[in-house]
Amino acid sequence: VVVQLKSILSKLAVPAARSRKGQNGRLLVIGGSKQFHGAPLMALETASRFVDMAYFASTRENAWLAKKLKLALKTFIYVNQRKIGFFAKKADCILIGPGMIDDKHTVLLVFRMLKSFRDKPIVLDAGAIWAGDRNLLGSNVVVCPHAAEFRKLFGVEATQKNAFECAKKFGCVICLKIGKGLVTDGKKIWLNSTGNQGMSKGGTGDVLAGLVAGFACKNDLVLSARAGLYLNGLAADNLRKKHGFHYSAQDLIEEVKKTRF
Repeated sequence: VVVQLKSILSKLAVPAARSRKGQNGRLLVIGGSKQFHGAPLMALETASRFVDMAYFASTRENAWLAKKLKLALKTFIYVNQRKIGFFAKKADCILIGPGMIDDKHTVLLVFRMLKSFRDKPIVLDAGAIWAGDRNLLGSNVVVCPHAAEFRKLFGVEATQKNAFECAKKFGCVICLKIGKGLVTDGKKIWLNSTGNQGMSKGGTGDVLAGLVAGFACKNDLVLSARAGLYLNGLAADNLRKKHGFHYSAQDLIEEVKKTRF
């Protein structure tokens, strides 16, 4: 069953009138490397609009990255690598992958998180997809691949049919970045209707990952993936009306926060 993905933003959970800090979402972002430090910043900055607490963990040799990010974004708490497990338990959702590279450390880390937190919502993106094992996926996991990442993880071409079959086989949710994007849980396929070719610029996928993970702290995974994909594209369409295709991922983050729903 293929369903056109229309605006479902109104279905997202909203903070209760008397809620306190921490009750509206705690997100752990694991990412970054010596080569890529902007990706986790974009995911963190995006998600921080929708969660109460954002934790950030990176590789041991990457403490400089946290200090650098802290200068640009003050709304996260740096997590020492030795305490990832502790903060993962506290978090409502874990985002793994922005800015990570496919090396032995990433493979072991992704393996450990997927094995240890099978009842915790987990969003896999970028480096975590390259390093991931499809046999460890499950109903608690959203995978956000572009075409090459999908092919690497699942061993088949990135098509609508293959996405549906892989989501069904491995029991996960797939938010596939081909065309305007689609979401499938192996039962239905939701086709996105927002977005444009200006989103080919680097970083827009990190914004999407931040949205999906931020929403997943307090919403089910299918709704979170659908809403994240829709809002990411909607912000891009708003930017196109104002600036044509001359916008960046940072512009996209700013436009997301201006979108009321």
